[in-house]
Amino acid sequence: MNISQIKYVLEVANSSSIREAATKLYISQPALSSSIKELEEELEILIFERTNKGISLTDEGREFVTYAKKVISQYEIMETRYLSGDADKEKFSVSSQHYNFSIKAFTNVIEKYDPAKYEFSFHETKTGDVLEDVRTLKSEVGIISFSGANEAVIRKLIKEYGLEFVPLMIRETYIYVWENHEFAGREEISIEELSQYPCISFDQSSNSNFYLAEEAMADYEFKKMIKSDDRATTMELIAELHGFAIGSGMLTGDKTILKGMVSIKLKEEDPLTIGYIIRKGSRLSEYGKDYVTELLRYKEI
Repeated sequence: MNISQIKYVLEVANSSSIREAATKLYISQPALSSSIKELEEELEILIFERTNKGISLTDEGREFVTYAKKVISQYEIMETRYLSGDADKEKFSVSSQHYNFSIKAFTNVIEKYDPAKYEFSFHETKTGDVLEDVRTLKSEVGIISFSGANEAVIRKLIKEYGLEFVPLMIRETYIYVWENHEFAGREEISIEELSQYPCISFDQSSNSNFYLAEEAMADYEFKKMIKSDDRATTMELIAELHGFAIGSGMLTGDKTILKGMVSIKLKEEDPLTIGYIIRKGSRLSEYGKDYVTELLRYKEI
């Protein structure tokens, strides 16, 4: 088994046919089929089921793909670090749920050091990806949150992944609406009063959406729900449809979260615990240490 074969399997798994995968990989279809067949024989498992209608992953194949993604992720990190020709560049990476303070801490670190050559990464992404990125060392530090509804599951994953969670703050539940919304001037509101408006929620794109949700009230059955995986799209949906999003109420200055949006305290209580994760026992780089120091400026608990 080699890296090329693992990459071949992942490409086929993401394609509609062997032919399509071969085209993307710039190799012949017979060569691709032969390479995967050799891998299956070596591992003594059937990764793909082949029928007249095409190919699909077997149960063993799905398990193999899960491990293969982790292997390729680690390989790409090593490749970037040692084989890209940019070994002299400073490297640092953070993965985070959607919190502005995590971005501010990141920019503060860059401004402090301002190295001559660097390749820093900030991944604003899904909960599962934050956990996985720190687990696989794609990122040194991750920012996550949980509510009472999913705390047990998130803490279980943190333990299983060999991570350490450091709480920074506990935030009450707010909603965000556009500044021209009829409720924009309210100090407090209930979910029931918002029932005629759509709730815009971040799409975790996972079978465990409920358990990995980064918003409070994840177990509430909203009458109208729109999933979005982009911050700008979310804001536009809120503005155009008079919708709302659920958040932590973290404000910058006054009650304006982002230009055009305002927050309102939600009567229903489902506090979010927000903090950062690192690999247990890991040694942080100087950038990682300073990033954590910046995060601790927001620590309230």
